[in-house]
Amino acid sequence: MSEATTDGAAAPGPGRPLTASLRRPRTHLRLAGALLLLALPFYLDRFWLQAGLFAMAAAIGAIGLNLLTGSTGQLSMGHAFFLAVGAYGYCVLAGESSTQNGHALSGLGLPTWLAAVLAVLLAGAAGGLFSPIAGRLRGAYLGIATLALIFIGQHVLFNAGSLTGGFNGRPVPPFSLFGFTFDDTETVVAAVPFHSFEKLWYAALLALAVSAYFARGVLRGRPGRALNAIRDHRIAAGVTGVPVARYRAGVFVLSSMYAGLAGVLLALVFQRTVPEYFGMVLSLEYLAMIVIGGLGSVAGAVVGAAFVSLLPQVLTHYSDSLPLVSAPGTGGVAPGEASRYLYGAAVVAVVLFLPGGLTRPKKPGENR
Repeated sequence: MSEATTDGAAAPGPGRPLTASLRRPRTHLRLAGALLLLALPFYLDRFWLQAGLFAMAAAIGAIGLNLLTGSTGQLSMGHAFFLAVGAYGYCVLAGESSTQNGHALSGLGLPTWLAAVLAVLLAGAAGGLFSPIAGRLRGAYLGIATLALIFIGQHVLFNAGSLTGGFNGRPVPPFSLFGFTFDDTETVVAAVPFHSFEKLWYAALLALAVSAYFARGVLRGRPGRALNAIRDHRIAAGVTGVPVARYRAGVFVLSSMYAGLAGVLLALVFQRTVPEYFGMVLSLEYLAMIVIGGLGSVAGAVVGAAFVSLLPQVLTHYSDSLPLVSAPGTGGVAPGEASRYLYGAAVVAVVLFLPGGLTRPKKPGENR
């Protein structure tokens, strides 16, 4: 006789784990969601594809920050710095040396797939240089220390013209893999023309799926239990044999690599990197994502990222028909300002009424 699970359903036997899993409503919802996401590029216009790409890039970065802040309790205000390292690292590694806007831009001209991988590793190396500090500081002290990264990063981005292009930024080389280039060259699939955003959609979807799966595996395994122990009671975790400083440093590097991957994807969507974008406001938006979605949850990071990244774009798109919201530059409340008011109010509401975020809190031992 099969054992009963916690929800009253019979546990799948040795010969039918897949069948039992496929019967679950949650599995059906996931399959339906996956099919919907795969089909969207055939029906959405360019605006919504771009919005979806921004949301997926933000979700990858938010998952990394949630591993650090939500699961380990390490406050980081410098997430935007590592996004910038990934974005500009890709541009320098993949771009060719040229002269634009009075700046002699440096570039190594590497294959774009290799440049993307190296840019993520470069962001991880930058996190590794900071990890000794991250391993020893905690709470507000780490937040203040990482805040310094934003000021350092902004100074470098605006003044290292040969690498960053200065205030006007630099163009982003289109991604290419196995001879297939993710640019605006038209590719017809099922009588639907595919351009850069349609092509990037599937690359971003794959990157998000792999990132979420890996983070979920970390949280479900021994590292996840150690990170939660450090978050809940650092001294007790150390007494039980958890190397606190090593885990803190390691998760900081991992979070930096997630941010680097998000930065590469953002650069490919923007098609031009601009230093002003990677400032303190971006770091605050990522903190809002994980608070609204739910601290310590992969699904929460994705939900919060979708909410915070899509809101300003939706308000901009429908600014003509929304009350109190006006088009940028016409006076009144601009869509960007209105979106910050709204997700600022959402943060307050979540803290007061939904401490677990928009995704429900998980029970001990339950999959995240």
